[in-house]
Amino acid sequence: MKTAGDGDEEPVGRDGYVLDEQVGFLLRQAQQRHAVLFAECFGGDLTPTQWAVLAKLAEIGECSQNLLGRYTAMDVATIKGVVQRLDARHLVLRRHDPDDRRQLLISLSAEGRSVYTARLADARRASEATLAPLGERERAILLRCLRTLR
Repeated sequence: MKTAGDGDEEPVGRDGYVLDEQVGFLLRQAQQRHAVLFAECFGGDLTPTQWAVLAKLAEIGECSQNLLGRYTAMDVATIKGVVQRLDARHLVLRRHDPDDRRQLLISLSAEGRSVYTARLADARRASEATLAPLGERERAILLRCLRTLR
């Protein structure tokens, strides 16, 4: 297999496609790195999706499970499972919407608010650790680019 340049660069396939230069591959590697750092900061107590639900509920208050899924970028099956697991731990409250009994309204329980408050520093530490290799300007650019891509 050929390499481009002086040999310090990544191998180049015959068709010019280099996996290590592809956006999806790089995003997946960055996400995997963040997942490891998140787990280290949280000690396995909460998953990133569970934390996202707690954080969004702390931010906006009670909302429908469907809307909560959209706000946290989770499909219907995923948000349902996450809410069920948080409910089993008494971190969220579920009730039927009085105006539409088909909808579930989700809110933080008192225990959920307490866990959110107690783990906020861990969440900040996970984000900081993920961005640690970047300077302030690079961080701002990365976050702006990621917001644009979503």
